[in-house]
Amino acid sequence: MTHQKHAKITRKQNDTYATNEVAILGTNCGIIADLVKDVSLKLSNYNLAYFDASHAKNVDKNDFTEYTFHQQGNLQINTTSTINNFEQRLQFINHDFVFINGNHYQGAKQILILDNEKKASIKKRLSQITNIQFIIKRTSDVPYFDCLLEKFPQIKNITCYQIDEIDKITTHINSLIQEHIPPVKGLVLTGGKSTRMGTDKSELKYYGKPQKEYTKELLENNNLKTFYSVQVATDKTITSDEIEDSFLNLGPFGGICSAFQKDPNSAWLVVATDVPFVNKELIQLLLQRRNPSKTATTIKGKNKEFPEPLITIYEPKAYSKLLQYLAQGYSCPRKMLINSDIEIIEVDDNLIRNINTPEEFEIAKKEINIAM
Repeated sequence: MTHQKHAKITRKQNDTYATNEVAILGTNCGIIADLVKDVSLKLSNYNLAYFDASHAKNVDKNDFTEYTFHQQGNLQINTTSTINNFEQRLQFINHDFVFINGNHYQGAKQILILDNEKKASIKKRLSQITNIQFIIKRTSDVPYFDCLLEKFPQIKNITCYQIDEIDKITTHINSLIQEHIPPVKGLVLTGGKSTRMGTDKSELKYYGKPQKEYTKELLENNNLKTFYSVQVATDKTITSDEIEDSFLNLGPFGGICSAFQKDPNSAWLVVATDVPFVNKELIQLLLQRRNPSKTATTIKGKNKEFPEPLITIYEPKAYSKLLQYLAQGYSCPRKMLINSDIEIIEVDDNLIRNINTPEEFEIAKKEINIAM
């Protein structure tokens, strides 16, 4: 039997340094930087980053880390660090797309710029060119170099732009970002203590069936593969549509983290079972207004101060945030949300009304029956 060194958990899909990256190479660093800046201005709705190396020599090593917070909201960091792809993946976790200066670092995907003055540079880095997304010609007369034709016989069939076709280049990069937007899965939170209700709230029937089943169908009707979040169960077998808590005694926070541990490459639309007025229109609104560039897209009552963490789409980048809060001793998803970059959708307070006592259940059930 083969020895298993590491725990068998699903790993997050990553490129070399980031979740989604492209290295630009084939011309001088200034032209690469200008191209990144021009494209980024047109794609400002995304969270973008540029990974480069300094040409400066004889730079003194830092004796301490300096954080400078500018009034515009910018943060400038001057610290000591070495290149480590595991650390870079953590640094770039919040970014939708990372541009890499391919003259210095190899990326999993490449944009190849053909520049007559840099033919030798291409030949030198030929082994780093493995997955060309598209080609840019610095000048219209630049040929396909022999070394490229030898390695990539079909290279002339790859999409090619001129360096000044910024709109076309931007559109293509936008498609590379869109291709990596994570799918959404559904998570119905069950198994709460229901102390005030005196019975399992997920089993209450507002619509003629247990609320957990109704909520699951609500999500599945929006084409979401949906799971029940359940606590540790010693008396029954976990079924294929259940995710057992692997983060124990943390309530909904643990259920959300357990879902991400099962699939860290999907976003999770989380819905509790004590909000029976959540309807298909609200779920559709949440999905339509989803902003995958944010940590989460969440619902907030118009007269409420804080968002509702249990009617929220958590993006994969939220997983690392949740774990960071847990490391500080916090297991409240709302605390993470209100201190993160999130998309907030305001709705009528009644749509997200929590039902926690037998009296509230009877009132809510009557209201639902009248509405039906």
